Amino acid sequence: MKPPPPELPSSAPLPRRPRPIVSIGAGKIVRDAHLPAYRLTGFEVVAVHDLEHARARELATAFGIGRVCGTLDEAVASAPTDAVFDVAVPARAVEGVLRALPDGAAVLIQKPFGETLEEARRLRELCREKRLLAAVNFQLRFAPSVLAARALLAQGVLGEPCDVEVRVTCATPWQVWPFLRGIPRLEILYHSVHYLDLVRALLGEPRGVHCLTVQHPRMPTLAATRSAIALDYGATLRATITTNHGHDFGLRHQESYLRIEGTRGAVHARLGVNLDYPRGLPDELEVAFLPDADGAGDGRSAEWSSVSVAGNWFPHAFIGTMASLMRRADGETEELPTSVEDAFRTMALVEACYRSSERGGTPIPD
Repeated sequence: MKPPPPELPSSAPLPRRPRPIVSIGAGKIVRDAHLPAYRLTGFEVVAVHDLEHARARELATAFGIGRVCGTLDEAVASAPTDAVFDVAVPARAVEGVLRALPDGAAVLIQKPFGETLEEARRLRELCREKRLLAAVNFQLRFAPSVLAARALLAQGVLGEPCDVEVRVTCATPWQVWPFLRGIPRLEILYHSVHYLDLVRALLGEPRGVHCLTVQHPRMPTLAATRSAIALDYGATLRATITTNHGHDFGLRHQESYLRIEGTRGAVHARLGVNLDYPRGLPDELEVAFLPDADGAGDGRSAEWSSVSVAGNWFPHAFIGTMASLMRRADGETEELPTSVEDAFRTMALVEACYRSSERGGTPIPD
């Protein structure tokens, strides 16, 4: 077996001078991922605002945040001039928050980037008008196991990519996010959007997409929570995303993974946060290589081996999106991987998925 290259990256570069953060939103994702990630790396959250003031006070106490702002205007007015605004509100509320921010501000926007492509287009234009240095929190790109897998792919040791699969079979407690009840779009918009963004980051833009997303009969008050997506990358590259959030039959057969197969090697990354959510399981990364450099052989002699990665998707990946924004704001890099311009392309892919599902399948010929 060919050993994996040494020192695979499992974390994103940090800014030389972290900027203060103002959190707009104090919901579950902020408590479970944003603030634990910032605590790990020493990013300081100097103020928090939420429409539910008691929730903001509770969060501030738990994480040692010095200021709780009663209004959005107060949060903006009291923010340091070099602050990064961490906006974690439902998609329908993002536009109002962006309009209240100072022109030219640095802002990290929780996904999705609008609930429709038209909303995403409007948000993108608003960011342009206000000259916001804006990114969207598509943080799966920065999960430690994903960074390592992407490095293997980029280094060419896997050969030519020929199969990329994301599969999620789990029991997701949608009820912990009350704002999702009654909305017309759910699973792809608020969950598989991560995987669509990741496949774009791995493979570039697909030529098209085939999709079916359906409701679960045990969840009649929710929109579709199960999806099957196939992305078109030509005749020799298969890329699929399959999700089932209604698998309420215990952990034994739950699944949550990214698998990349190339002509010479493969990687399998377990994304543990989806398993036994919200407790989750640790992320894992395994690699296997064909014995011959040209990929010859039947594969039976290939062996899988574990690769050590430092951290999990939640919360460690949330360091990467914030760090990349801070580094771009201070001119340490010209790159902003999840900029609103790039995020718009992911939202266009989301829109294509829903349009494909609405059209239905090809009729069976007589």
